[in-house]
Formats: sequence, structure tokens, C-alpha cells
Amino acid sequence: MAGRGVVDDGMRAYYEQRATEYDDWWLGRGVFARRERAGWAAEVEAVLAAVARLEPCRTLDVACGTGFVTRHLRGDVTGLDQSATMVAIAAERLAGGRAVQGDAVPLPFPDGAFDRVFTANFYGHLLATERAPFLAEARRVAPSLVVLDAALQPGGAGEEWQERKLNDGSRHRVYKRFFTPDGLADEVGGARVLHAGQWFVLVATP
Repeated sequence: MAGRGVVDDGMRAYYEQRATEYDDWWLGRGVFARRERAGWAAEVEAVLAAVARLEPCRTLDVACGTGFVTRHLRGDVTGLDQSATMVAIAAERLAGGRAVQGDAVPLPFPDGAFDRVFTANFYGHLLATERAPFLAEARRVAPSLVVLDAALQPGGAGEEWQERKLNDGSRHRVYKRFFTPDGLADEVGGARVLHAGQWFVLVATP
């Protein structure tokens, strides 16, 4: 989870503290062991397969976390995260790639440094005033953007402030949005939908 310019210190501290248990959310372990989400594991596999099918290129994964998803990207891959612990874990996973510590706004790379910006479960944490600055930075460093985020559930709220609990019992307040496939595609700039599932939405700009 990256972004000095678009994420407050509380959010940054939360993701640093969460780093060693970050994968539990994906794998249904730890505080998520009793979570009931029908089809979750199968859809995670489907999403990772869709990520792996992206054409290999110079890709920057913004807010790469532990590299759980990043490692499925092909080509010359750079993972970026604000959390030192996340970066250390991701660096061990990215064979042939690299993980660096840095912020999402501004991105610490020159114009056109990449062919694609990829980001998973980051865009949906941005407040209304934070979204445009991030999208501008993504477009500055790469012509293409791929966004993976949470799907809007039938009858569910499009946004909410969540109370999240870590394994140590600490509780944290986190802002989160949820998306329809077409809604996310339109918001990031005329993207095409690559995955529209029960739990995840994946879109890519041309």
C-alpha cells in the first residue's frame, strides 16, 4: 500500500503493521479463517490467471504489498510500496524483478519509464480528492493502466469506512470503495473489462 501524497499516516502505519499477515486476506488465514465467501478461492485463482495472461512488458505495480499478485506479472516488473516490510517480502518473491520503497504520488520515476502501471486493491482506498492525482501520475509514467479491485456486492454500499482488526488485536479505520466492472472501467479512463467476478473486478486501459 503506497502513497505519501494520497494516503494518510494512519493508513500507512496500518499497512506496515499488517505486512507479515497481508497474505492471510488472500488465503483465508488468521483473522480471515472463519470468513465465509462462497467461491473466493476459485476466483482468486481466476484473477491471478488473468493477471498472468497480461502481455509481458515493463510494468510498475503500485502498492505491490508482499508481491502476492505482482509475482504473476510477466516481463520487466518493478514493485513499489511505501512499507519497508512489504517491500522486503516482495523482493524475495520477484525473481528477475525488483521491489522498491516509495510513494504513489508523486511516483519516483521519470515520464514514460514503464509500458504499464498495475495496481491491486489500492485505487479503492483513495478518497475523492486523491484519485485524480494518482491517475495523473500513472498516465505520466506509462501509457497503460491495469486496476484490480473489489467488486460491488448486490445491494451493497459503494463505499464505507471499515474497522479492520489485525492478529495482534489492534483495530484500524480504513476507507474502502467497491466497483461495478463498467463503473471502474469508465472511471479510470475508457478501460476494457478483463475480469468481472463476484469478488473482484479487473480492468485495463488501451
